[in-house]
Amino acid sequence: MNAPILVTGGTGTIGRHVVPLLRAAGHPVRVLTRRGGLPGDGVTHVTADLLTGADLDRALRGVSTVLHLAGGAKGDDRAAANLTRAARRAAVTHLVHISVTGADRVPLAWTRSKLDAERAVADSGVPWTVLRAAQVHDLVLSMLAAMTRLPVVPVPGGLRLQPVDAAEVAARLAELTLGAPAGLVPDLAGPDTYGIGDLLTGYLAATGKRRARLPVRIPGRAGRAYRDGANLARPGAARGVRTWAGFLAERAPSGRAA
Repeated sequence: MNAPILVTGGTGTIGRHVVPLLRAAGHPVRVLTRRGGLPGDGVTHVTADLLTGADLDRALRGVSTVLHLAGGAKGDDRAAANLTRAARRAAVTHLVHISVTGADRVPLAWTRSKLDAERAVADSGVPWTVLRAAQVHDLVLSMLAAMTRLPVVPVPGGLRLQPVDAAEVAARLAELTLGAPAGLVPDLAGPDTYGIGDLLTGYLAATGKRRARLPVRIPGRAGRAYRDGANLARPGAARGVRTWAGFLAERAPSGRAA
């Protein structure tokens, strides 16, 4: 019988897609959560806290492969450091980690945390793979919904995104998890690049909303980095197939103008 694969963030946007793929490949999956969950066919839940390291040794017992998807607004570097130390103690033979495009080029606290998490993985002594992915469609949709809650929407000039489908990111992660450690692999982004204003226009049309716009300039080094495209995938990146327009047509809440 195959050893279980531990997945952190297995109930999240990408995790919900990747866990069934690992199961279909014949691997039991152990999902790490802070609150537990109901078991399913070949899927169990274990509780542990990545930010404190509590119970990680127990969660990793008998595991040879870890897929680290869990992340948040802050603390990703600390969580990765705790996980990698526990993985080394457990003699894990493959640690797969998802990061974000531009983690090494955008000077923000959040991206620095992402880069430090990558470094924790690379320096752990555990054989590793890191995939940097662009923003998934679901995240972009949530961002646009939040932006349009106010009657006037600030539109950062020069900001561009490459939305990618969560299921396609999950498929790539499953492939990497089931393969041999590969280090830092090519980025994964969506098939198209959009200015934030174009994304907003499409969202407003799809939802029937009308909003005034306020152009704003992102200041400082971060603003220059975004205007230079530092957050975009590097040349040679893999590209997804499902378009933002196709996703939006299926998922955007339709309604009368508001």
